[in-house]
Amino acid sequence: MLSLPFWKTCVMFPLRHFRSGFFLLSMGMMGMAGYACAAPALMPQPVSWQIEPGNIPLAGGVRIEWQGVRSAMLDRAAERFARRLAVLSARDAVAGQQAGLTVRIQCQAADPGLLSVHMKEHYHLRTGSDGATLVADGPAGVLRGLSTLLQLVERQEAGPVLDAAVIDDSPRFAWRGILVDVSRHFMSVTALERQLDMMELTRLNVLHLHLSDGQGFRVESMLYPRLQQVASHGEYYTRQQVRDLVSYAADRGIRIVPEFDTPGHSYALVQAYPEYAAQPITTPMDPKRVVRAAIDPSNPQTYVFLSRLYHEMVGLFPDAYFHVGGDEVRPDEWTGNPRISAFMKQHGYASTAALQAAFTARVQSMLARDGRIMMGWDELIDAPVPASIVIEPWRGSRYTAAATAAGHPVVVSAGYYLDLLLPAVEHYRVDPLDPQGNGLPPDQVAQAHAPFLDAFTLDPAARMTPAQDSLVMGAEAPLWTEIVTEEMLDTRLWPRCAALAERFWSPATVRDENSLAARLPIVQSELEILGNHAATDSHRMMLRLAPDDATPLAVLLSVTSPVRNYAHNHVFGPSRITPTPVRPPQDRAADIAAPDSFAAAAFERDVRAYVAGQHDLAASLRVRLENWRGNDIRLQRLARTDPALREVLPASALLAQLAQAGLDALDGGRDGRQAGATDALEKARTQSDASASMLKVRTSAQPPGDLVQDIAPAIALLVQAAVQAHEIRAG
Repeated sequence: MLSLPFWKTCVMFPLRHFRSGFFLLSMGMMGMAGYACAAPALMPQPVSWQIEPGNIPLAGGVRIEWQGVRSAMLDRAAERFARRLAVLSARDAVAGQQAGLTVRIQCQAADPGLLSVHMKEHYHLRTGSDGATLVADGPAGVLRGLSTLLQLVERQEAGPVLDAAVIDDSPRFAWRGILVDVSRHFMSVTALERQLDMMELTRLNVLHLHLSDGQGFRVESMLYPRLQQVASHGEYYTRQQVRDLVSYAADRGIRIVPEFDTPGHSYALVQAYPEYAAQPITTPMDPKRVVRAAIDPSNPQTYVFLSRLYHEMVGLFPDAYFHVGGDEVRPDEWTGNPRISAFMKQHGYASTAALQAAFTARVQSMLARDGRIMMGWDELIDAPVPASIVIEPWRGSRYTAAATAAGHPVVVSAGYYLDLLLPAVEHYRVDPLDPQGNGLPPDQVAQAHAPFLDAFTLDPAARMTPAQDSLVMGAEAPLWTEIVTEEMLDTRLWPRCAALAERFWSPATVRDENSLAARLPIVQSELEILGNHAATDSHRMMLRLAPDDATPLAVLLSVTSPVRNYAHNHVFGPSRITPTPVRPPQDRAADIAAPDSFAAAAFERDVRAYVAGQHDLAASLRVRLENWRGNDIRLQRLARTDPALREVLPASALLAQLAQAGLDALDGGRDGRQAGATDALEKARTQSDASASMLKVRTSAQPPGDLVQDIAPAIALLVQAAVQAHEIRAG
């Protein structure tokens, strides 16, 4: 078991009455509240599963018995499984001793569709006293079954065991992905390989890499070397690194889909080769031009350049799909160029959308000659384009409906933008087939999309037919990295990607948010034991801010989260910061804070139980509240010598006020104390509301330190219960 920072430590306990693999304690909550499930914390939940009586003691070591197809890829998968099992169980194989677990694997076919949208991922898994039996339709099914098998590990008083279960499972969607933007902030190969490991463990199967944008072009080109010499700013993947990364992903049943964005988002391209620019590039890394620059679609040589470049990149990325972006082309980039305007008039293009459609058709033809299926963002359908192009709707469900109505296959990303910094449940509520909502009442469908109504629009009138539904290949969760460094990557992806893996894999009926809340910290703990860096990287960042003692900062960040809906980017609204050529470092407390506060969620769950009559929880609640109240004094002392902490002192003071309100409520809400509670709760509500949507961000100042108080709803429940009790006593 890995040694993790104190505030997210995963502690193994003897749980006689629970079948959860692990029991998570947040030391920021003084270790008084934990998570446990009455069944294994499986995520994604299988299509069909039943826990059986009994279990298998794990003494160390695994013996694999093969039937059917066997390959070097599957042998490597079995080796990874054995290593991971040893880490989870803390039981290594002992030379000369019989293996503690026998796993019989039957792979029924080699699967010619492996590493395509048609790959066979179905598996059947049975565990019992005689070991585990895994029967899979193809190699991918073996990988998916082994990831589920690891989630059946349980720690009991006598030692680790494997739960007995019968599971039959297959994915709902063929495309289950994550998009990582490596242009805005470059991510090392090691960091990407770590994400691929986490994806394998959660049954995600597509890594979409956004490899070019205004900030940088990230792949070595032999044909156009200025792309790495000028446009990469020294950070790019060599051709061999790309091949190795593709191979690493393939070994885990994961496809890598490249994106090279044109005709907009092309500042890096035209910085290296300005002869293809629609507008002159005069100032290096001009912040205004970085987000606007487009290539010139009227220049015949543009298509020669793109054809040769894309052909070269096709040779590095073997996947059938090739993403070309196509989003957010600024019309004045073209209309402001007299030559392009004359070209449009000469060829009868009445709008820039029509000109882009012609550009898109030419790019689609060149990719088709290379045997690739073109993908692009939903702006591509603003004018008719070939129906074979896969559309990725990012602005809302009406674009999913429009694209499928026109016959386009679709991969949905609307509702899954991780850089909005929303908690996992907000994304979990959104289904790729909305607006139907898969049987959800209309009010719940609207609730699912509430944070996205201004930019990621739900259109209840955009109903889709079953034929349109069948064109939805799946979905993916984008992480744009304007304010995400490699050190923040794991925290910004996980555990929210585990929740979305379930949304994309499991049946549409799997929507229990309470179950998600109970399982998510357990799954995240397991991922961290198996190599995820979320906790360790966050702890390192905290130590840089508070080298004298990171504990008070950790306590504050355990129950606060960063402001949402791009408020932390400070790109618009009263909190807007003027961009500069040199990006500010991402080393503030809000850069460390996670969108999901497990401590606050556990506290709220216990508060609800307390107000419902489970009064034996009062002592546990009191200890947490006293810790949060006293933490403010400790943080103030540290801030005297650690000035980077000063911006979070208002958030710390508000946390102490909320904690005091909770303590007063536990004491019966004595007269004279309610005013303070009302003020603290109103301030917390106002601060949270300031980033409740992008519309609010545009009109509202953000809280000090960009931190939101996550315990405020639970404190409000406590205060309300105390007021009601006081009224009953008085009346």
